[in-house]
Amino acid sequence: MKVKIQTVHFDADYRLEEFIYERMNKLLNRYKYIIDANVTLRLEKSESKENKVAEIRVNVPGEPVYVRKQSKTFEEAVDSTVEAIHRKMERIKDKR
Repeated sequence: MKVKIQTVHFDADYRLEEFIYERMNKLLNRYKYIIDANVTLRLEKSESKENKVAEIRVNVPGEPVYVRKQSKTFEEAVDSTVEAIHRKMERIKDKR
């Protein structure tokens, strides 16, 4: 299982990357049928403080799961995105 992190218009420090890997590994350990995951972090050009965006695409057999969340910090955005993916994965798991 592979997690790929991309950053747009900035460089992420190792603590942020470790935080992302930690959250994604919890998700990946729970759902064994996940093929891979792509995490994209970007800064939006806006006047509001909630300009950090996290997008996560999880590839599973059948259909990919995609969630995009915006928040004040990248950690908050990643947390809320992973929670939303967890809810979607539970729905997929129930359908199987």
